[in-house]
Amino acid sequence: MTSTADLVTPVDLYEDAADRLRSRLGRSAAASLSPSTRTALDLFSEAPQEAIAVYYFDVTLSYGDIDRLSDRLAGRLALGGVGRGDRVAVILQNVPQFMIVTVAIWKLGAIVVSLNPMYRTPELLKLFRDCQPKAVICHDDQWETVYAAADELNVPLIFWTSAREFQSRNDARVLPAPNSAPADRALANVFVDATSAALPRLSIDPNEIGLLLYTSGTTGVPKGAMLTHRNLVANAEICCAHLQLSTRSRIFGVAPLFHITGFELQLVAAFARAASVILTYRFHPQVVLDAFLERQPTFAVGAITAFIALMNQPNAEERHFASFAHIYSGGAPIAPSVVDAFGKRFGRAIRSSYGMTELTSASHLAPNEGRIPIDPQSGALSIGKPTPGTDVIVVDDTRRPLGAGEHGEVVVRGPGVMNGYWRKPTETAEMLVDGWLHSGDIGFVDEEGWFYLIDRKKDMISASGFKVWPREVEDAIYAFPGVREVAVVGAADPYRGETVIAFVSAQPGVAIDVEALSRFCRERLAAYKCPSEIRVLADLPKTESGKITRNTLRDSIRDR
Repeated sequence: MTSTADLVTPVDLYEDAADRLRSRLGRSAAASLSPSTRTALDLFSEAPQEAIAVYYFDVTLSYGDIDRLSDRLAGRLALGGVGRGDRVAVILQNVPQFMIVTVAIWKLGAIVVSLNPMYRTPELLKLFRDCQPKAVICHDDQWETVYAAADELNVPLIFWTSAREFQSRNDARVLPAPNSAPADRALANVFVDATSAALPRLSIDPNEIGLLLYTSGTTGVPKGAMLTHRNLVANAEICCAHLQLSTRSRIFGVAPLFHITGFELQLVAAFARAASVILTYRFHPQVVLDAFLERQPTFAVGAITAFIALMNQPNAEERHFASFAHIYSGGAPIAPSVVDAFGKRFGRAIRSSYGMTELTSASHLAPNEGRIPIDPQSGALSIGKPTPGTDVIVVDDTRRPLGAGEHGEVVVRGPGVMNGYWRKPTETAEMLVDGWLHSGDIGFVDEEGWFYLIDRKKDMISASGFKVWPREVEDAIYAFPGVREVAVVGAADPYRGETVIAFVSAQPGVAIDVEALSRFCRERLAAYKCPSEIRVLADLPKTESGKITRNTLRDSIRDR
């Protein structure tokens, strides 16, 4: 195995490889894009006060409402000592308060630290120790969990808010029951307090950090990606132009706002176009379908598992998706068979994309129209082409650029590339080389500039000396009738080194015939790629953003 010390970093070769690809794509150099001088707060402030910012069940909030409420919260946080560069932990689901809190933090020149509401006290304690927040805002049903972590570190300001605020429908299918929490820590009290002194408008440099977002930790210890206002603005503007978003757009919040996809392509993208965001607290398939009919969204982006869940709703029909101009998916591999089935049933195409927390979401997008190619060898659907201003190359294990069709690590340079990891210079140096970000994803580019992902470096299985990429096996299994979701992992094997294990869940009302599925695989895959064992689960473990967690499945094998 190649050690870090053996790696070379021929940045001049990176430049040459990028120049060749830009030439094939007919693009100019990434450096020709003028860096934005605006901040994410500027995007919000430029929106008309009367424009609708949020639809939340039966209530709407305007940009003026968000501005007024965020002023009050900013004033309260300032009284508590929160200022420029301080971190504020936001542990919220898809509720209007997420937008209000974010804007309030930016008005102080502080940094949003967006954390997963599913985290438990030990997980939060570890992250709080890393980012040292001056304030924490969570839901009432998380109070005990969050308070236990924040109190141990003497965080001075802790507030809670309820998912039932700002609406009156109280949909029990998705909204949690009210929970008791200290009344004096209720954010609702701050929102009705009009006595906060007017805050002077800070001058924020676009290079200041606007968002500290921890990686999911599915491949290791979570690290805080430092995303600047320049990152947030540039990527939002690029994606809005590609996705044809406008002031008339209604963006449906499929992805969690605490995830980079939701934060950037729902919240910041809405600010960039004074568009509206439709929120439903959490993803619930039937609640989402009902909201589609009620609010008529025009754009959605989310993990493919969310769209699979919608397909599994028996009452889902073409009319539910009639208002959409564009639907995109990213963050996890997309099986072509799922895209085909979705299009045939609903008359709307799912378009592919690719991004990472460290890239401020999308670095690749498929065109809005036309066929997305499929690699005939691996069966992988293309993730699209690099967004304007983004250079992407593929390198080998010694970090030397590869040619078209050659498999290697995807490396990205562009306006979305993070500043680095919070207080982790060693990890930053391993990931970033002179502005080029090493993704850890294995892929290739074809002669026409379409990129394809094969898998994560760390997910590759070595069976009897042969490389097996889980993605290829998963795509084959997805084509078997009745399969809802699938994940393939490697397990230690005394003879082969590693062997292939497949975990599947079934569509509602379907019983998976494991023997028939095994035969199906043997007819379509080389023998060393075929699962030696297929396990049927009621559901596959996922992150809150919808990514199937292969590491959890690997752990279950080791535990057994």
